[in-house]
Amino acid sequence: MATSIGKLSKSFFLKLLVGIIILPFVFWGMGDVFRGGNQNVIATVDSNKISTQEFVNYINRLNLNEEQIKNLSKTDLVEQILSDYIGKKVMSLEIEKLGVVVNDNALREIIKNDKAFFKDDKFSRTEYEKFLLKSGITAPQFEANIVEQEKRRQFLSSLAGGLVIPEILVVKEFRKENQTKTIQYIDLDQYHSKNKPSQESIKELYERNKNVFFTEVKSIRYAEIKPELISGSKEYSENFFKQLDTIENNVLDGQTFDETATANNLKIIEYNRINAKKESETKKKLDNLPDNLFKKIYNLKTPQSPEVININSKYYLAEIKEEEKKNRPMNDPEVLEALNAQLSFKQKIENNTSLAKDISLGAFKDNNFKKFADDNGLLVKDYKISNLKQNEIFDEGLVKRIFLTKDGDINLITNSTLTKSFLISTKKTEYKKLDKNVKEFEQYEAKARLNLINKIYQSYDESANQKYKVEINQRTIDRVKNSFQ
Repeated sequence: MATSIGKLSKSFFLKLLVGIIILPFVFWGMGDVFRGGNQNVIATVDSNKISTQEFVNYINRLNLNEEQIKNLSKTDLVEQILSDYIGKKVMSLEIEKLGVVVNDNALREIIKNDKAFFKDDKFSRTEYEKFLLKSGITAPQFEANIVEQEKRRQFLSSLAGGLVIPEILVVKEFRKENQTKTIQYIDLDQYHSKNKPSQESIKELYERNKNVFFTEVKSIRYAEIKPELISGSKEYSENFFKQLDTIENNVLDGQTFDETATANNLKIIEYNRINAKKESETKKKLDNLPDNLFKKIYNLKTPQSPEVININSKYYLAEIKEEEKKNRPMNDPEVLEALNAQLSFKQKIENNTSLAKDISLGAFKDNNFKKFADDNGLLVKDYKISNLKQNEIFDEGLVKRIFLTKDGDINLITNSTLTKSFLISTKKTEYKKLDKNVKEFEQYEAKARLNLINKIYQSYDESANQKYKVEINQRTIDRVKNSFQ
C-alpha cells in the first residue's frame, strides 16, 4: 500500500526534534521474530527498502517499557515507531544530499565531553569501555551512531539557524499559562444520561455484535525446558541453547507437543477448561500458575501448535490443547453493561455534535446559556481559574482549553477520553505581566522558540513529503504486531 509520509505521520521531523536524536542502547530480550533470515520488506523510501528484520532489530534497540511491549499488538505504537524510522531514513537522504560530515576530531570531542564517561570531573577511557560492555555494543557501532546523531543535530540546527524570537511571541506563550479566567459552566453529565438506551437499540446492537460476546475456556499445558534435561548441566551454556534451537526447529517442522516432551524427558503440567481470568469452571483461582506464564500460554494463537516461549529467562514448551467458545446471552450482566456503555457513549457524541453545531450557529447568544440549563434541569455555576493545576473540577488539559477561550464566547469542551463535557461561558480574562528581567522570561522564550522551530520543521516536512515516495506493507506490519502477542 502506497502512502505519503504525511499520511503515515503528522510530522516525523517534529518527532525527531523532541527526542529521537538521542539514541537508546538498552536491549530487551526477544528472539528473532522472523526465523530463517526473513527479509520481507516492511516499507520503501524511494528505492531504499526497509526489511522486516531491520525494523524488528530497531524495535529491539528501543527502551520500551513492559507495558509498551505488552501493547505493541493492540495499539498503533508499531506504526508510530515505523513512522519515526522512516523519518530517520528521509533525514539521512537529505543529510547525504547536503554533504553534512562529522570528522574524527569532532567525533572525539563529542565523546570526550560526554559526562556519562567522566570520572573525577574528566573523561575516563575505562568508564567509556564499561559503558560499551554494559550496553552490548562495540566502539565502532557506538561511534557510528554518534556520527549519525551529530549529523542530524547539525541538519536540524541549520533549518532554524540565527532565529530571533519576537517579544510578542514570548508574551503570547506566557499568557497561555498565566491568566485568570472568570467563567460560568454547565456540567453536561446529567444532560447526557437523561435518555437511557431503549431495549430495541440494545437488542439491535447485540445482534450486530453477537460474535464479540462469548465465553472462552481453554485447556493448556506446558513443560519447563531445564538445562539439566537437555544439555546435562544446570548452566545455561552454549550447548543448552544449541539444544534449545534444535527443539524449536523440530516444533516448527511439525513435531507434536507429546513427541517433543517425550524426546526431551520434559515434565508436563496441564490445566483443563480455564478462562482468561485464570479460573477453573468452579471459579477457583489457579494461584500456583504464574500470571506472566499463564498469559503467554493462554494468548497463543493456534491450538495444537506447540511453541517454545521465554519467561523471566526460563524456557518452556507450551501449547493450547483445546479451546471452546460459547456465545453469551444478551441478559448477561457484563454484556448488558458493555451494550449500554456503547450506546450511551454514542448518544453522548451525538449530543455534543448537536450542541457544537448550535453554538456555531449562534444559538447560545444572550440569555440562552441560562435557558438551556433551566430547560434541561441543569445548574449554571460560577468559577474562577487562576492556574493550570487548579483541577477540583477541570483537569489540566481542560484548563488549557479554557485559557484559549475569549471573553463573551460560549464553548463546548470535553476531556481527552470524552468522559466529561462542559458548556463554558467566558466572562472575564485577566493576564499577569511578564518581566523581561526575570528567569521566567527565558523559559517562555525557549517555549516560543520551540513552537516557531516546530513550524519551520513542519513546513520542511511538507516539502519533503513531496520529494520522497513512501510505500508501506500493511500485511507485514500486522505480522510484526502479531509477533509481540
